[in-house]
Amino acid sequence: MRDGGAVKTIHVLFTSVGRRVELLRAFRRAYADLGLSGNLIAVDVDPLAPALQEADRPYIVPPLSEPSYIPALVEICRRERVHLIFPLIDPDIPVLARHRRQLEATGARVVVVSEEAAAVAADKWQTYQFFRRWNIPTPRCWLPEHIHPADLEYPIFIKPRFGSAGRQAFKVRNRRELEFFIDYVPEPILQEYLPGPEITSDVICDFEGHVLAVVSRQRIEVRWGEVAKGKTVFDPEILRHCVTVAKALNAIGPITVQCMLRDGRPCFTEINARFGGGVPLGIAAGVPAPHWFLSLAAGLPIEVPPLGAYRVGLYLTRFDDSFFLTEEDYARVASCRV
Repeated sequence: MRDGGAVKTIHVLFTSVGRRVELLRAFRRAYADLGLSGNLIAVDVDPLAPALQEADRPYIVPPLSEPSYIPALVEICRRERVHLIFPLIDPDIPVLARHRRQLEATGARVVVVSEEAAAVAADKWQTYQFFRRWNIPTPRCWLPEHIHPADLEYPIFIKPRFGSAGRQAFKVRNRRELEFFIDYVPEPILQEYLPGPEITSDVICDFEGHVLAVVSRQRIEVRWGEVAKGKTVFDPEILRHCVTVAKALNAIGPITVQCMLRDGRPCFTEINARFGGGVPLGIAAGVPAPHWFLSLAAGLPIEVPPLGAYRVGLYLTRFDDSFFLTEEDYARVASCRV
């Protein structure tokens, strides 16, 4: 539906919605604020994924590793006349980027970075080389075949080269622990240990790659790889480097950029080319990304404040909430398969 050139109905699909209830609710508020209609379409492999209960159209899809996954998404996009697709976990990003043409043939816009940029973000070794190439401060990193354990200065940090959500990441205090974790962690990468604090920045770009906002938040407490307590902070050096990262990647949509502080200066560690788990804090601080993306998709103008203009010192503290499903409710969600 159009009114004066603007599209009044925008349907948004989120992949692997999991626990991202707050994000869907932020989009729902944006619809109301903008006077737009549309459906929130959520897909997951698990009928008990909490955010499916917040969606207008929940779907159960095959696992990402199965050949039927992309055909299932294509069918949902056609059936629901999807306008925007956002991935919410890291493994989805390279798959959506690789199949962009197939998905966008349905009329949807896949709001993810290119295949090349997705590879840089997914592979921690490529991320490290990317930071060095663009003169972005980063802690030293090594692959196991590059090191002599006796020569290392402990502690160091070890994590999966292709990991996500902080899984199987460990502080290593001595050579004996290193020998164990090199065998235990899949495809490990070693990193100079930095005590922190850790700062995650939400970098919001439009569909042409222009940086609209950077909002930084200190992670005070993390659970399951996602921030449980945090606060907004501002550092001009972090902002400057985040803009460099976004432009070098030709990023579109939301990305997050992580750094650890060393003597008050940032050392950048990771890039996640998606909405970060703590993005509700950035939204509350004055960076209304859902409003902007819906407006851009609808052809409406957006008002973007100067970079760095958001509320600093705003705290987030999270708690668990629950949905309760009867057997009939569960069966209804589980039956929404393609």
